[in-house]
Amino acid sequence: MPESPQGPAGRRPGYGRSRRRAYARVAGLCAGLLVAGTALGGCISSDGADPDWKKSKSGQSPPPKPVWDRSPASIAAVGDSITRGFDACGLLSDCPRVSWATGTDDGVRSLAVRLLGEPGVAGHAWNYARSGASVAELPAQMAKVAPHRPELVTVMMGANDACKDKVGLMTPVDEFRASFEESMRRLRADAPKTHVYVASVPDLKRLWSEGRENPVGRQIWKLGICSTMLGDAQDMGPAAQQRRSTVQARVVAYNTVLKDVCAKDLRCRYDGGAVFDFRFTGDQLSRWDWFHPSKDGQGRLADLAYRNIVAVKPPV
Repeated sequence: MPESPQGPAGRRPGYGRSRRRAYARVAGLCAGLLVAGTALGGCISSDGADPDWKKSKSGQSPPPKPVWDRSPASIAAVGDSITRGFDACGLLSDCPRVSWATGTDDGVRSLAVRLLGEPGVAGHAWNYARSGASVAELPAQMAKVAPHRPELVTVMMGANDACKDKVGLMTPVDEFRASFEESMRRLRADAPKTHVYVASVPDLKRLWSEGRENPVGRQIWKLGICSTMLGDAQDMGPAAQQRRSTVQARVVAYNTVLKDVCAKDLRCRYDGGAVFDFRFTGDQLSRWDWFHPSKDGQGRLADLAYRNIVAVKPPV
């Protein structure tokens, strides 16, 4: 067939040359405007490509990258009895000097000591954790932290939400999420640039497996320590096994919440399950209750936190 007067595919002769000349004229106009100090939003690049092509193609800009300070100059801690060093130095008492987060004991070498140095801890580290606290108290603890505007806040919370007298009394997952989200909002209201390190909830089932053969530990647990997991420690019947599995599943769900909520904040880093996965032994448990970390256990928690905080990339 004879070629169309407009050329192949219906285009007019010289169409390509005309389009290139048009691009050149527009590019020259853009260059002139830029030299004159005028911004022209619709300008195209010299090669004819739209500089916003990728953005317009997808309809949205690339998500912002997380920001992380690997050497904070001040630290605050929130959480429960673990962060208060409960039963690490004596029976039924807090011992904050051995706290994994803000303690000053040379044998522990807390996170604060490792990051700030021993002289830097005084006046630059605060511990607002409370023994017995559950996640419902976390927003109030964050509200106390925020006015200090610390460069880093550590969070370790959730064991008391699973450790109840009965399984039915454990904190529901949606309530756990709501409290943690509110905690982050409270902090961000007054300290928008504070970095947050979130430790996972410990593996309570491993705690049971490590201590159940110890006669002293079993007797202490009978006093009502974490009955949902540690009650009737020698009972291996179906009902007891199901109870422990239910508690374990709830702890896993709590950790999923911590990970998900933290991932939405550019200055938050979850430990990747490091505390939950830690293969602790009896040496890391308090001899007074076989539940809380001993001084050695506090030091191990400090190790985990320090490695994850100074790492270039977040744990996965």
